[in-house]
Amino acid sequence: MSVESPAVDAQSLLEEVRTTSLPDRVAELADEYERVCGERDRFLWQWIYSLFPEFTLSSVHPDHADHVRTQKTILTMYVTILDDIVENDGDRDTFEEARRLVQDPSAVDPSRAAVSDEYFSFIERVWREFEGGLTDAPRVNEFYDVFTYDMRQTLNAMDYSAVVNENPRIANLSGAETYGAHNMVMFPYAAVDLMYSPDFELADYGTVRDLIWDLQEMARIGNWLTTWEREVKEGDYTAGIVVLALQEGFVTPEELEDPDGKAELIDKIKAEQFEAKFRDRWADIYQSVRDREFETDSVDLDALVRGMETVFQYHEASRGYK
Repeated sequence: MSVESPAVDAQSLLEEVRTTSLPDRVAELADEYERVCGERDRFLWQWIYSLFPEFTLSSVHPDHADHVRTQKTILTMYVTILDDIVENDGDRDTFEEARRLVQDPSAVDPSRAAVSDEYFSFIERVWREFEGGLTDAPRVNEFYDVFTYDMRQTLNAMDYSAVVNENPRIANLSGAETYGAHNMVMFPYAAVDLMYSPDFELADYGTVRDLIWDLQEMARIGNWLTTWEREVKEGDYTAGIVVLALQEGFVTPEELEDPDGKAELIDKIKAEQFEAKFRDRWADIYQSVRDREFETDSVDLDALVRGMETVFQYHEASRGYK
């Protein structure tokens, strides 16, 4: 595969996303999101909903496939809202309260949040809609503890990004790769899949999780490549492309913090071809996992790996749209 030239026409993918019909549960939440929050276009929810079949574990029973797809889209909305709150708005009070929905729900106190009561009520609704949707999961009791652990890592990734944005001098690529990759939610998505995988064998679990470490880095790179320019404009400097430019001394924290120099900064980073280094890294990981032999009996991990090529194509096609 050439990561420079996706095999699928970008305009065709964009049209496919734009014409995607969301399930009622997601559509209702999207309507309320637009009324209460309004930071993201509906395109984002259509984009991820369109893409989920490409990287859903093959072990999910066909009877549950549509429900799992909906569940993970709702989970994405919750994660996106919290990510925007802490990274774009710098609202730690609301973020800390909203993360308690996962970590310590009995301790949630909406009065401590900095947003309106309506806004926080919507965050609660999204999380409860997701949790309520797990009641029919055949194996929820087996995998929910791992799911909540993985969600804590996703929330910690947001927290890390907030710290870097407040202290850009600590930015480094190892931190971005170690913490930031969890923001792709790949481990929680897999846990949801496994809750609806009645024939999945626990003997395969370690192999699945070992692979996801690589796949979530691939997903993170695809996201970085196609969102870093928007994030710089919003005051978010945690994308690997920007962090590498900082680490190599090509840009300074002072340049990042200059509100009037965003366009010049973006052009400066683009001119140095930092993106090419991440495209090469993506290609190296992809080749490595393609060459790997998986001895799993209850899940097709080769199919999961192949799906990451499509994920990358969707990222490339959606540059500037999400």
